[in-house]
Amino acid sequence: MSRIKTCVSLYSLQDEYLNHRMNLRQIMQFVKEKGSEGVEILPDQMLKGAPDLSEETVRDWHDMLAETGLTPVIADVFLNTNLYKNRTLTHRECIDLLIKEIQQANRLGIHLIRFVSMVPYWVIRPLLPYCEQYDVTIALEVHAAMAFDIPETKAFIEEMKAVNSPYVGLVIDTGIFCKRFPRVVRAYETNNGTSEQVFDYIDTLFAKGSDLHRELREHNFQYPPELEAAIQSEHDRMFVPLCDGYENYDFSVLDEYMPYIKHFHFKLFEMTPDGEYSMDYKGLLQYLHDHDYDGYVATEYEGNRFTLPGHPMQEKEQVAAQLSYIRSCLKEIQG
Repeated sequence: MSRIKTCVSLYSLQDEYLNHRMNLRQIMQFVKEKGSEGVEILPDQMLKGAPDLSEETVRDWHDMLAETGLTPVIADVFLNTNLYKNRTLTHRECIDLLIKEIQQANRLGIHLIRFVSMVPYWVIRPLLPYCEQYDVTIALEVHAAMAFDIPETKAFIEEMKAVNSPYVGLVIDTGIFCKRFPRVVRAYETNNGTSEQVFDYIDTLFAKGSDLHRELREHNFQYPPELEAAIQSEHDRMFVPLCDGYENYDFSVLDEYMPYIKHFHFKLFEMTPDGEYSMDYKGLLQYLHDHDYDGYVATEYEGNRFTLPGHPMQEKEQVAAQLSYIRSCLKEIQG
């Protein structure tokens, strides 16, 4: 029997936080009121001093958890290897940074860390003793344009399987399950000057069950004639590679990875009365139920970055709508 739980990545409400319409405590209260069971946080976005948090900051965090009853599910971590202008970080420096993130998660009562896509496989073995000591699992995000066919992702998965530890796994971002190209992206980018023909071509790929990511690889990264005909300007040519990040995998791609999956990002571009415009949330929830998934599905709203000029930000409305829809799907699926 599955135990699928709701969660919200506070990344979804970053504009509310950045522009001081809501502080962290208000955001935590909001997601709880809208039905979230858990919370996902980017510590370096919303916790001052991360990863070297003060005792006061840690105490405030635990107070907010107690006030809301939210479960602290996962911390999102980035490995910035380009801190210096003249060199990248050494392996030792990378490991030391990630050890601090593991220790921080422990202080926050969080037992799972998401590594942003492309964190290298060689961090796994040096970090394992710290994962065990602090009871914190590390998991690589499998993200659109950086999914299962990318060498860096393959290398991490190979090493993950080799160590076969409960402290190493994967986070799946549902941007790899787009069934249609997000129309909010289309509206935003055509407003910026991208030709409609580019999106018309991409729509034909989704209609036949493909996507631009797959098409480019099948053509050895050369633009097929239909795409060349769709490109109307140099602006179009510069923009096209950015459309690589909306993939159309079948849910069955997860079959072999289910034992390693620790968490899901339910990517959100645009909620409609019938669900997310570009993704089949209900179908994926049914798949997870059928595979006895016991974990969280986290709202991750990214439609905010495609808000048209002069239009209001819809972060709160979109997060609330997605939570409501997922809860209704789970009620139907799980009973």
